[in-house]
Amino acid sequence: MNPTTRQVEVGGGAPYRIDIAPGLLDDGALLASHLRGRHALIVSDSQVAPLHAQRVQAALGSVRPDARIALHVFDAGEASKTLANFSGVIDALAALGATRDACVYALGGGVVGDLAGFAAACWMRGIDCVQLPTTLLAMVDSSVGGKTAVDIAQGKNLVGAFHPPRAVIADTSTLRTLPPRELRAGFAEVIKYGAIVDAGFLHWLEVNADALLASDDGLLAQAIAHSCVHKAAITERDPFEHGERALLNFGHTFGHAIEAEQGYGGLNHGEAVAVGMLLAARLSAALRLADAGDGERLRALLQRFGLPTTVPAGLQAEALVARMRLDKKAQGSGLRFVLWDRAGAARVVAGVDEAQVLDVLRG
Repeated sequence: MNPTTRQVEVGGGAPYRIDIAPGLLDDGALLASHLRGRHALIVSDSQVAPLHAQRVQAALGSVRPDARIALHVFDAGEASKTLANFSGVIDALAALGATRDACVYALGGGVVGDLAGFAAACWMRGIDCVQLPTTLLAMVDSSVGGKTAVDIAQGKNLVGAFHPPRAVIADTSTLRTLPPRELRAGFAEVIKYGAIVDAGFLHWLEVNADALLASDDGLLAQAIAHSCVHKAAITERDPFEHGERALLNFGHTFGHAIEAEQGYGGLNHGEAVAVGMLLAARLSAALRLADAGDGERLRALLQRFGLPTTVPAGLQAEALVARMRLDKKAQGSGLRFVLWDRAGAARVVAGVDEAQVLDVLRG
């Protein structure tokens, strides 16, 4: 086994394995081991497909020459995570004649994984989906845990389903093709795991920040595996987000509001989550749950990874709170946030006073 290879087993009702190493998209045996039938649809976007789709198609076809393998590509970007593009994937499955033992291979970042996974969840009431994440953010977050969804005008991820993947295959060599901004954005979700459950991981990230940003294969695989272990453990215990899984939304209530208010054309998801985590830390301090010093340490770490820490100019606090009221994590009793008592110890707090949220947003 490659010394940079890591594997994470995800248990629960629908167990699967996460493989993490460079070069996995060329491993036809690994890719084909998850194709139970004769139909495979590779779903990708206009940025990722030219870089990696041919590799995947060739590797899969070399082991399964009997299979019908099709490629469906849509425009890259969060703005493409729509019901219209979901319908496009469904049409591609229909054109392929995909049967119940077909498999969707989701090749790309979180948008591809969410949209392709949702289509797999719906085609014939659920077929296999193998996640092939090509961004750091997708490797440590969206590809793991089985959440799939599309956006509508009123908000992010409001239409979707829980559909665990059959496997996750994370080829870390794809991270070398990422624009620097996208790589940095992925570290927001990596930092999140330290913030919610593992303060020691935050220290490890502080020590290794420079090497991680330089795409050191061994350290990247270690960071991805460590993040996936935490996410896998939480999602295994709470697959449908009835309790503990909500902790994974640290920073996301603020972040999703920022993304939606910018029309998904400003900060990307990781950047919005970075700002959201700092706002959550400051709200925790304002509510006297945590020390403000922990928030300052978080701010310094986010900035070390080149991530934003302030609300983008031009966004009104009232408009952001209005977005939060529609967030999936909101409840009838009021706004609900994932906050922390200290670094590495997060919890869900319901019924937060909107006036205090507005003060933090304006601060």
